[in-house]
Amino acid sequence: MPPEPSAAVSGLVLAAGAGRRFGGPKALARTAAGTPWLVLGVRSLLEGGCRDVTVVLGAAADEATALVPAGVSVVRAEDWATGVAASLRGGLRSLAEGDAVAALVLPVDTPDVVPAAVARVRRRATPDALAQATYDGAPGHPVLLGREHWAPLSAAVRGDVGARPYLIAREAELVECGDLWSGADRDERA
Repeated sequence: MPPEPSAAVSGLVLAAGAGRRFGGPKALARTAAGTPWLVLGVRSLLEGGCRDVTVVLGAAADEATALVPAGVSVVRAEDWATGVAASLRGGLRSLAEGDAVAALVLPVDTPDVVPAAVARVRRRATPDALAQATYDGAPGHPVLLGREHWAPLSAAVRGDVGARPYLIAREAELVECGDLWSGADRDERA
């Protein structure tokens, strides 16, 4: 049984990149059985207790929008080609219009993430929280960003560097999830 959804936490799937190493936009990627990775990310966030989910698109946004489940918000990062920072900023800016106290961030290239890992990190949610899942000590996703960090983080990220330097500098809580799944992202096609 999934945990009770938190009225305070919104999920954020980052899926705007061109996927150059992957060979195309990961927002269009599917499992061998044909399930879109976007659907898997959204499902894991919701089943892990997020109240709602927003997907950030860029490359192939028109095609990818058709894969986003009903009821899920879509934000287009018009400057997506400048790097992951643009996706993160666009997503957090969109969430700032709501009342969530924290965001759980998940890149689309983690289709194997399990809801239990999402729930474990989500439980740390407060407006000033910073937490990152780790897998046998290695940093991974999801990442929890308390609302108080959204503006300073958005100002700090640049290009293809995401939140990691910010999380390190502010000593984000590390939440071990290696007992739940591998934490692997997919940068190349299988």
